[in-house]
Amino acid sequence: MPGNLLKNPHGHEDFSNWELTENGGNQWSIEPIPDDAVVSYFCTSHKPCLKKQVIILLQSGYDAAYLDSAPEVTVRDWYSTREDCGGVYRLTVSLLNENREVIATFKPDDVTVPLETPWTQVTHKFTDYGPGLRFISFEHGGQDDKEWKGWYGIRVTGSSVTIPPKP
Repeated sequence: MPGNLLKNPHGHEDFSNWELTENGGNQWSIEPIPDDAVVSYFCTSHKPCLKKQVIILLQSGYDAAYLDSAPEVTVRDWYSTREDCGGVYRLTVSLLNENREVIATFKPDDVTVPLETPWTQVTHKFTDYGPGLRFISFEHGGQDDKEWKGWYGIRVTGSSVTIPPKP
């Protein structure tokens, strides 16, 4: 079973595996960074930019009986801003049943992020959510806070969704 269930979390494969649910302003972009471990990040524009991935757990090596035991689901995401512009960060992660109905959701309030914010990690663990998990929807993004044309908004990278293997 895979470690990170999200595919292409750093943008190494352009926007492969991501659905661009909002692509405002100058739209999403991918920029390289000097850190060898990450290599690149997704950056937002001056209007809302959101992207989503839906994980099909039965195709990812998990069986229904194990998923019905409500294994812990850990979500991580990283965001930052530029040195000259702040932004707004958004994240919504939903656990879904076989009909894609919501079992549980993690949706923190939008985060207003000041300029020069270093990379910041968001972590959430889903536990005790009951049986029926079959899909996970992960959506994140944001925009800049000055409405500057270009790619001055929130940066996101290194997103992950993990479920431990069956014991």
